Amino acid sequence: MDTVNWGIIGCGAVCEWKSGPPLYKTPHSRLVAVMRREEEKARDFAARHQVPRFYTDADQLIGDPEVNAVYVATPPNTHKEYAIRAMRAGKPVYVEKPMALTYGECLEMLKVSEETGQKIFVAHYRRGQAYFLKIKELIAQGAIGKVVTVNVRFFRPAGETDKDPAKQTWRVKKETAGGGYFYDLAPHTLDIISYIAGEITEAKSIVANRGGWYEVEDTLSVAFRLESGAAGSGIWSFVTDGNERVDQIEFWGTNGRIVCSTFTYAPIQLITAAGTQVLAIAPPEHAQGPLIQTIVEELRGNGECPSTGLTASRTAKIMDQIIENYQ
Repeated sequence: MDTVNWGIIGCGAVCEWKSGPPLYKTPHSRLVAVMRREEEKARDFAARHQVPRFYTDADQLIGDPEVNAVYVATPPNTHKEYAIRAMRAGKPVYVEKPMALTYGECLEMLKVSEETGQKIFVAHYRRGQAYFLKIKELIAQGAIGKVVTVNVRFFRPAGETDKDPAKQTWRVKKETAGGGYFYDLAPHTLDIISYIAGEITEAKSIVANRGGWYEVEDTLSVAFRLESGAAGSGIWSFVTDGNERVDQIEFWGTNGRIVCSTFTYAPIQLITAAGTQVLAIAPPEHAQGPLIQTIVEELRGNGECPSTGLTASRTAKIMDQIIENYQ
């Protein structure tokens, strides 16, 4: 295709700045239709982003003859359904992460992709950002020698809405999100580790609910292995003391280490015998912009997107392994 004409299913908060604008700012890319069940919210989004058409029914958007690619930006429990509908209608899809509720659902989506010949891309958008590409480059160049282990630490307090069942969001509802905040946030970390240092091939965990605010997991200790044989570990908790938040990944090698973050874009530290080099790389204006550009280029036959249904399904498989002891 010469121009990618996008339709969004679920034009909610994530589309306002992270993903929506790149769909119409990227060369050879247009946003021609949006859908949301609440008509006024769909109308408002379309007006503010100058989108020609809005719908309240997903099938109407998928059936729009001008739409030739569909972005599924709904909660995870509907990713499989909408992605399959779009692919069966002859349209490639870009799906929010996590790709689906379970690895099994991901496999169903991949099967339909193969049957229809339609591509799936997934919003593990850090694969396109300069911050993480720099870390990948440093490791590939041997800046810290051979990677021996990877360590993750992520701590944050429970929010006020977490403590009130009447105000809790879909992100802590297993039937909608697949799990808790770990399912929402950790895929970014696990996926970017796989991209930077090699695929995570297996994981084991101890999973608990320590806050008692909701039913799904809130604290996890994870051990994992990379395809290179390197061992990894991580601790995530979403109910810790509010005075300190931690977001850190450490890549330890035979000749040094790299310290970075997943969400805060803290300056990258390259620590070796020669000293500490600090690299400050800001995030892009629109978080998903660089990845969306690679999707547009691939659909036009001019490039390749690094985040596909296949790569995302591998991350989903690891997520299932981590959570399996807390079902």
